[in-house]
Amino acid sequence: MNCAFRTRVWGRATRAGCIGRISMLAAAACGTVPAAYAPAQTGTYTIIAYNDLGMHCMQRDFSHFMILPPYNNVQAVVIQRGIEPNIIGQTSGIFTLEYTIPSNTHSADKTNWWTYQNALLGLNSPPDVGVTGNGMSGNLEPTGTGRWEVTGVPVTPVSDAGIDDPYPLATLVLRNQGTAVARTQTVVPASWEISCNQCHDEPGVPVEVDILRDHDRLHGTNLEGAQPVFCASCHADPALGAPGVAGVSTFSSAMHTAHSTRMGMLPPDFGNSCYACHPGRRAQCQRDVHSANGVACMDCHGDMAAVGNPARTPWVTEPRCGDCHTRAGFAFEPPGVLFRNAEGHGGVACFACHGSPHAITPTVTERDNLQAVRLQGHAGPIDTCLVCHTQQPSEPFFHTQGD
Repeated sequence: MNCAFRTRVWGRATRAGCIGRISMLAAAACGTVPAAYAPAQTGTYTIIAYNDLGMHCMQRDFSHFMILPPYNNVQAVVIQRGIEPNIIGQTSGIFTLEYTIPSNTHSADKTNWWTYQNALLGLNSPPDVGVTGNGMSGNLEPTGTGRWEVTGVPVTPVSDAGIDDPYPLATLVLRNQGTAVARTQTVVPASWEISCNQCHDEPGVPVEVDILRDHDRLHGTNLEGAQPVFCASCHADPALGAPGVAGVSTFSSAMHTAHSTRMGMLPPDFGNSCYACHPGRRAQCQRDVHSANGVACMDCHGDMAAVGNPARTPWVTEPRCGDCHTRAGFAFEPPGVLFRNAEGHGGVACFACHGSPHAITPTVTERDNLQAVRLQGHAGPIDTCLVCHTQQPSEPFFHTQGD
């Protein structure tokens, strides 16, 4: 990373060099870290946590239809530091891993999801509790695979202070028999910046109703009369575990195929057309080191027709690191395993060192780099051995699954 490190402030992007008034994280990328943020290497435990997808999308209004509910996942790896570190992957009645989102402690007053959850999914969850029964604070649970996870946290992109913020920070605290022994912070990204209004703009008609009317007109349905509609009740969506209806295209296939020939309707200055649906021009779903180096969405995922291929299984048929990256002596994901589920280097989840999909470090967003800076003094992959080891290893670093 050079000294033209790009920081991103919500609503605008700036370039910052190594001089002048720059953020702590921009300075970190340029090789200078304020003493207050120098990494501490004396703790017994290290937590490294990330969101599983880089960005979770949702809607604000559920009165007409639902694509995705409020839903965010956080995963973490807990390391007991040592000459040979130990992955803590179970509680044994000793460890608990708590999460809070200090800037975003409630959601039920920010979206009408809880009003329509029963009509859409038959749920009656209490306010601020998500579809998997988890709330805005609680515990991550061990998965049995060397990582901890909490699913379905119903965080929204609006803080308790009413500020638009797609990158709220979750604070994780590891407790050993009740005593706090380690903590970290990670982004729990969420956005509802879906720009359907760019094309669905019938005067005097709500955007959502215009969408339902178009569907009714083109496919002979009566969705307008069946509001609120759960799209995945017909169009299968593996992300929601929704099987859909036999013979009906998956939601991903239907959306990408139907819109692949219509993206010319976007304004000429819209920019990345993927952001019309995958939030967004401000939220920057794709904001990682690939983005900083000019790698665009379609370079990895293919064009909309490719993503909409009916033979593709959404959320399963995805790009892999090994599709592009090669390095002598290095292995990448095991066969049939995606980056977000892969592990290596003694069983450590790949995200622990590299960050989330779409937010692979160093990112162009300051908060996504915060954890690495606090752990090792600089942004980017966790490449400082003493984050987990108490003594610098003498053998070369290995990047394989089995070692």
